[in-house]
Amino acid sequence: MDPFEEIIQYALSGLSNGAIYALIGYGFATIYSSTGIINFAQGEFVMLGGMLMMFLLTVASVPFLPAVFLAIAVSTAVGLAFERLAIRPLGNAAPLRLIIITIGASIFIRGAAMLIWGKDTHAIPAFTGSEPLYIFGATILPQHLWIFAITVLILIASKLFFNYSIAGKAMRACSFNRQAACLVGIDVRKMVLFSFMISSAVGSMAGIIIAPLTMTSYDVGVMLGIKGFCAAIIGGMGTGAGTIIGGLLLGLLEAFGAGLISASYKDAIAFIILLLILFIRPQGIFGSAEIDRV
Repeated sequence: MDPFEEIIQYALSGLSNGAIYALIGYGFATIYSSTGIINFAQGEFVMLGGMLMMFLLTVASVPFLPAVFLAIAVSTAVGLAFERLAIRPLGNAAPLRLIIITIGASIFIRGAAMLIWGKDTHAIPAFTGSEPLYIFGATILPQHLWIFAITVLILIASKLFFNYSIAGKAMRACSFNRQAACLVGIDVRKMVLFSFMISSAVGSMAGIIIAPLTMTSYDVGVMLGIKGFCAAIIGGMGTGAGTIIGGLLLGLLEAFGAGLISASYKDAIAFIILLLILFIRPQGIFGSAEIDRV
């Protein structure tokens, strides 16, 4: 493979991974916009999507498409229960206390998954086969195309939802000024619940589409959650283009770092970028000192 083909290969791999990070980061940003909470359990919903899909396909023998919707529905129900049982009873608790609750929820969900499915790594079949495609001498699997397509569809749907639906506009109002939104009759608690449901559904979808490439296990959500958080931080914790660009940028830097330096540093790159952003520009590359949410 000549240098040009190598660059194309790194770029395709990086963009594919970056799309996943963008989806996970979108989940972080959605909850932060509505509540001001950084939900460190977000990575576990990614894990739940993949593990539930594996269980439904291989154990319950559910057909593929119903299994996708059922896995997302169960993950969304877990997100709903998390908000109702762990977040809502705390009311207007300090942000640090809420963050600790999300960390505890992450540990609980991961432990429950380990007890249910064990510590083994599981695989699910690719959506449309595993015969590689060739682009300018570089190879790409059909699953990568599914990742790109589903990511674009989810982001377009979210844009339409937040800009044109009544519930989306209400969530945006809560993100700007919760007290004013309450005064005009918006049920703020319901909007917070919606944000947890949306973020858990998007996270589980990310877990489903990435599992055929990376496989899944009870602990995959830890690293994916960190990388999604890094993407959201790069984007300034907004739910717009910043998070998308942040995820793609992180994926590209990872791919080129692993290819040109060493694959051993692939995961470390996310930590390095996160620390640099927090030290140099904590509001994110695309954010301002006063973050524009949603």
